[in-house]
Amino acid sequence: MKVFGRSWRALAAAALATTALVALTGCDAEAEAKSPAASGPSVIAPGRPGEENRTLSAADATEQRAEDDSPNSADVSYARMMIEHHSQALEMTELAPERAESARVKRLAERIAAAQGPEIKAMRGWLKTNGKSEKADGHDHTGMPGMASDAQLKKLRAAEGKAFDRLFLTLMIAHHEGAITMATEVKAQGNNILIEEMADDVVAQQTSEISRMRDLL
Repeated sequence: MKVFGRSWRALAAAALATTALVALTGCDAEAEAKSPAASGPSVIAPGRPGEENRTLSAADATEQRAEDDSPNSADVSYARMMIEHHSQALEMTELAPERAESARVKRLAERIAAAQGPEIKAMRGWLKTNGKSEKADGHDHTGMPGMASDAQLKKLRAAEGKAFDRLFLTLMIAHHEGAITMATEVKAQGNNILIEEMADDVVAQQTSEISRMRDLL
């Protein structure tokens, strides 16, 4: 998560406080038109069984979430999958201190671990708060985008020096791209504001890290 020192509950409280302030002071049409929510991109809202999907403006989507941001199946699935996705990233970064040659690759691996470790704890806490288990019975997440295969991980564990650096960067770029894909999907399909905020952080932070990694290749 890009924002440290601030829990999801704090972010949610800030969002609710902002909503309350707008309600008290009154928001005229001009102010609404200038707000980011009103001018943001449209959102696809999945329809009920047998109904077509709906396209909502950013303002309508925000209003709908404000009325009820109860987690839906997409939110829960995202949290579960991202725990496993992040866990593999930590598995890869743990190899860097002993096997990487480049100091910049080592520092990058350290930053990735420092960000994704707390995110895993936060997502586990979110699932517990919402009465959900960490893993769904009978569900396999091996097909998640960006996940390295067992063979690729075995090759990474055996690599050293420059060969490790290059393979680590290649695998981690793909891993980050997969995380961005998942975050983008839950932003369109999910309903919970805290999951959306986490997905926003994933997109912003991991896009920046992909750029750094490509520069190191």
